Amino acid sequence: MITMDFQKIDILSLLPQRPPFVMVDTLLHVDEAGITTALRVGADNLFVEDGHLTEPGIIENMAQTGAARMGYINLYVNHGKVVLGFIGEVKRLAIHRLPRVGECVETTVEVRSEVLSTLLVQATMRTCGEVVAEGSMKICS
Repeated sequence: MITMDFQKIDILSLLPQRPPFVMVDTLLHVDEAGITTALRVGADNLFVEDGHLTEPGIIENMAQTGAARMGYINLYVNHGKVVLGFIGEVKRLAIHRLPRVGECVETTVEVRSEVLSTLLVQATMRTCGEVVAEGSMKICS
């Protein structure tokens, strides 16, 4: 993997999604094993209701974190282009609490296996060190 200041990378260059459907703000770290992104939950976020990021927003944040890893590898390692992906499956999702508007969440996606264009990942969302959500996903492109 290329070593660089990940926070200087425009997250939109790694994702096929465009505002207002972007659920990650910043790339914090990426390597062969996984990725970590950050998102400040804004009141104007599509998935915010009653001052909290809803369950679909949490799932989409996890999926887009995995997609950002795929985008990073496609652009910076393989010198290719970002491809469209989709959530193939969500398993064992546990949401311990909904993040509040104004909170910054960090989401880590660890790759469990990668076969062709399908990732099996474990995702964990934290705010201030507290795990607020976790689960497994299949992300396909």
